[in-house]
Amino acid sequence: MKLSQITASSQDYLEAILKLSRNDSAVRSVDVANALQVSRASVNKAMGILKQMGLAVQEKYGTVSLTDEGKRIANSVKKRHHTLKGFLVDVLGVHEEAAEVEACKMEHVISPETLEKLENFIQAYEHK
Repeated sequence: MKLSQITASSQDYLEAILKLSRNDSAVRSVDVANALQVSRASVNKAMGILKQMGLAVQEKYGTVSLTDEGKRIANSVKKRHHTLKGFLVDVLGVHEEAAEVEACKMEHVISPETLEKLENFIQAYEHK
Protein backbone atom coordinates (compact mmCIF):
# COMPACT_ATOMS: atom_id res chain seq x y z
CA MET A 1 0.00 0.00 0.00
CA LYS A 2 1.27 3.46 -0.88
CA LEU A 3 1.39 6.27 1.65
CA SER A 4 -0.57 8.45 -0.78
CA GLN A 5 -3.51 6.03 -0.47
CA ILE A 6 -3.88 6.72 3.24
CA THR A 7 -5.55 9.83 4.60
CA ALA A 8 -3.59 12.29 6.72
CA SER A 9 -5.78 11.40 9.69
CA SER A 10 -5.04 7.68 9.33
CA GLN A 11 -1.34 8.47 9.01
CA ASP A 12 -1.52 10.42 12.28
CA TYR A 13 -3.15 7.46 14.01
CA LEU A 14 -0.50 5.07 12.70
CA GLU A 15 2.29 7.39 13.84
CA ALA A 16 0.71 7.79 17.29
CA ILE A 17 0.26 4.05 17.75
CA LEU A 18 3.88 3.46 16.71
CA LYS A 19 5.14 6.08 19.16
CA LEU A 20 3.03 4.74 22.02
CA SER A 21 4.03 1.13 21.34
CA ARG A 22 7.69 2.04 21.78
CA ASN A 23 7.05 3.24 25.34
CA ASP A 24 4.84 0.34 26.31
CA SER A 25 3.92 -2.48 23.98
CA ALA A 26 0.31 -2.49 25.23
CA VAL A 27 -1.43 0.44 23.54
CA ARG A 28 -5.00 1.13 24.55
CA SER A 29 -7.55 3.20 22.64
CA VAL A 30 -7.59 5.71 25.48
CA ASP A 31 -3.82 6.17 25.09
CA VAL A 32 -4.26 6.98 21.40
CA ALA A 33 -7.15 9.35 22.19
CA ASN A 34 -5.02 11.20 24.75
CA ALA A 35 -2.01 11.38 22.45
CA LEU A 36 -4.01 12.83 19.57
CA GLN A 37 -6.41 14.81 21.76
CA VAL A 38 -9.46 13.19 20.22
CA SER A 39 -12.42 11.28 21.61
CA ARG A 40 -12.39 7.52 22.13
CA ALA A 41 -15.22 7.34 19.60
CA SER A 42 -12.91 8.93 17.02
CA VAL A 43 -10.22 6.37 17.85
CA ASN A 44 -12.73 3.53 17.49
CA LYS A 45 -13.81 4.81 14.08
CA ALA A 46 -10.20 5.25 12.95
CA MET A 47 -9.30 1.79 14.22
CA GLY A 48 -12.12 0.32 12.15
CA ILE A 49 -10.63 1.94 9.06
CA LEU A 50 -7.07 0.87 9.89
CA LYS A 51 -8.20 -2.70 10.58
CA GLN A 52 -10.13 -2.80 7.32
CA MET A 53 -7.00 -1.62 5.48
CA GLY A 54 -4.94 -4.33 7.17
CA LEU A 55 -2.74 -1.82 9.00
CA ALA A 56 -3.77 -2.46 12.62
CA VAL A 57 -5.32 -5.10 14.80
CA GLN A 58 -7.44 -4.79 17.92
CA GLU A 59 -9.38 -7.37 19.79
CA LYS A 60 -12.74 -6.19 21.06
CA TYR A 61 -11.99 -4.00 24.09
CA GLY A 62 -8.33 -5.02 23.77
CA THR A 63 -5.06 -3.35 23.01
CA VAL A 64 -4.12 -1.88 19.65
CA SER A 65 -1.14 -2.95 17.57
CA LEU A 66 0.14 -2.35 14.07
CA THR A 67 0.56 -5.01 11.44
CA ASP A 68 3.91 -5.22 9.65
CA GLU A 69 2.47 -3.07 6.86
CA GLY A 70 1.10 -0.62 9.43
CA LYS A 71 4.55 -0.37 11.04
CA ARG A 72 6.18 0.19 7.66
CA ILE A 73 3.85 3.04 6.85
CA ALA A 74 4.03 4.52 10.36
CA ASN A 75 7.83 4.51 10.19
CA SER A 76 7.67 6.25 6.82
CA VAL A 77 5.42 8.96 8.27
CA LYS A 78 7.71 9.29 11.28
CA LYS A 79 10.76 9.66 9.02
CA ARG A 80 9.05 12.36 6.98
CA HIS A 81 8.07 14.18 10.16
CA HIS A 82 11.57 13.96 11.63
CA THR A 83 13.22 15.15 8.39
CA LEU A 84 10.87 18.08 7.96
CA LYS A 85 11.04 19.17 11.59
CA GLY A 86 14.84 18.93 11.56
CA PHE A 87 15.01 21.06 8.43
CA LEU A 88 12.67 23.68 9.86
CA VAL A 89 14.52 23.91 13.18
CA ASP A 90 18.15 23.29 12.22
CA VAL A 91 18.36 24.90 8.80
CA LEU A 92 15.66 27.56 8.82
CA GLY A 93 15.72 28.36 12.54
CA VAL A 94 11.99 27.90 13.09
CA HIS A 95 10.98 27.71 16.76
CA GLU A 96 10.62 24.08 17.87
CA GLU A 97 6.90 24.22 18.74
CA ALA A 98 5.97 25.85 15.43
CA ALA A 99 8.19 23.40 13.55
CA GLU A 100 6.42 20.47 15.23
CA VAL A 101 2.99 21.68 14.11
CA GLU A 102 4.12 22.58 10.60
CA ALA A 103 6.07 19.34 10.05
CA CYS A 104 2.95 17.40 11.04
CA LYS A 105 1.01 19.15 8.29
CA MET A 106 3.76 18.96 5.67
CA GLU A 107 4.54 15.26 6.21
CA HIS A 108 1.26 14.32 4.55
CA VAL A 109 1.75 16.20 1.30
CA ILE A 110 5.45 16.11 0.48
CA SER A 111 6.25 13.83 -2.44
CA PRO A 112 8.86 11.08 -2.14
CA GLU A 113 11.03 12.89 -4.71
CA THR A 114 10.93 16.17 -2.82
CA LEU A 115 11.62 14.40 0.47
CA GLU A 116 14.66 12.71 -1.06
CA LYS A 117 15.96 16.04 -2.37
CA LEU A 118 15.39 17.62 1.04
CA GLU A 119 17.29 14.78 2.73
CA ASN A 120 20.17 15.25 0.27
CA PHE A 121 20.17 19.00 0.94
CA ILE A 122 20.22 18.47 4.72
CA GLN A 123 23.07 15.98 4.40
CA ALA A 124 25.10 18.42 2.29
CA TYR A 125 24.24 21.27 4.69
CA GLU A 126 25.44 19.26 7.69
CA HIS A 127 28.77 18.47 6.01
CA LYS A 128 29.66 22.09 5.28
